[in-house]
Amino acid sequence: MPAAYFVVRATVADAAKRAAFDAWYSREHLPDAMKSFGAQRAWRCWSLSDPSLHQATYQFADQAALERAVNSDHMKRLVADFNRDWPDVTRTRDLLLLAEEAMAT
Repeated sequence: MPAAYFVVRATVADAAKRAAFDAWYSREHLPDAMKSFGAQRAWRCWSLSDPSLHQATYQFADQAALERAVNSDHMKRLVADFNRDWPDVTRTRDLLLLAEEAMAT
């Protein structure tokens, strides 16, 4: 079974709020989401081409594990917490299934 990924892209338009958002995501949201989802691993990135864009990626063993996570009550709570703490930050979400993986030789 191929790995599956949940990707959340957030736009933090106000540059003055990015440091606080980064700290909140690192200390509160990411650890909570990892535990609540049962994700295998996760990572976050800030875009170099557009500093307002933040992306968080959560890895799951397979599509079934991903679907359980995003359809859970935990997901509803995490979304509500995000909306409460960051009402002006817009997000998009994507569900991905690994098609191929290559490594440099």
